[in-house]
Amino acid sequence: MTLDLEIPWVEKYRPQKFDEIVSQNIAINNLKEFVSSGNMPHMIFTGPAGTGKTSTALIIAKTLLKGDLYYRNLLELNASDTVRMSYVRSVIKTFVNQRMIIGEKSVKIVILDEADNIPNQVQQALRRIIEKSSTHVKFILLCNYINRIIDPIISRCAVFRFVPLSEEKIIDRLKYIVDQEKIKIPDDKEKEFFATLYFISGGDLRKSINTLQMSVALELLKNLDINEVLRISGFVDELNLSTLIKALQLKNFKEVREILNSIENFDSRNFLRQILSKISEIGINEEKNLSKIQAFIGEIDYRISQGADENTQLLALFAEIIDNLKK
Repeated sequence: MTLDLEIPWVEKYRPQKFDEIVSQNIAINNLKEFVSSGNMPHMIFTGPAGTGKTSTALIIAKTLLKGDLYYRNLLELNASDTVRMSYVRSVIKTFVNQRMIIGEKSVKIVILDEADNIPNQVQQALRRIIEKSSTHVKFILLCNYINRIIDPIISRCAVFRFVPLSEEKIIDRLKYIVDQEKIKIPDDKEKEFFATLYFISGGDLRKSINTLQMSVALELLKNLDINEVLRISGFVDELNLSTLIKALQLKNFKEVREILNSIENFDSRNFLRQILSKISEIGINEEKNLSKIQAFIGEIDYRISQGADENTQLLALFAEIIDNLKK
């Protein structure tokens, strides 16, 4: 088999059967019963990114909608991009109210990905459509944070929780893809490479597969340098990270600032994950101070996600770390 880089591997290796979904046994076993019984409720799949929510929803659709019905009776939307009031009233409502293509036993399925990004007012309109839709129309809402879904929708759905994937399960799937694509990884770097892919993914299988394919496409594996894999993923290379940690340990804020300003093309939120993973090495030994810094990293992450200046927020974090180092 030759390397196929044209097709995204997340699609090429997307699970096609329930049994291929990784590490979601409780949810999958219950879903199998619902689908086989023919009495499927509206559903919410909630859990972190890359844990199989979309794949599971598509498997349900393929199980229930055979042949051309899959394309005619399935509406799949990324809710954060498209679901606004006008869209709910026109496209979704029209799709739900259209007569079935064939007999009464046929179903229609609406899959709304990132449903937790739908504004509350639009969720209220969606709730009314769900209430009034016939027994032959089933909604599957996918979300990372179920607390952002309004209670009236939650009460009308069966909730399935998808758990984060373990390092072992993610690496097993990556090794399967490596084997299928006949990728050569230097023996002395293989363990570190897979561990790095897992760290970059943060438990998101989709992200780890994308990073693997990007590493292959950019021809990084022949003379494998883990730092290059980190850089293409928006993380800081180990040398700069190590130099920064030493400057923090020496409480040299001026040098910390210079190092930060010298680093190019990194994602600040990824960088925060790296700092969090190294926090015990910096020298904050008191449990009280350690907990304080961990909480502050979360606060900085939130501020950046809301649009605060990244450089200012990172410098505020480093100043706080220096202040909490053992005297």
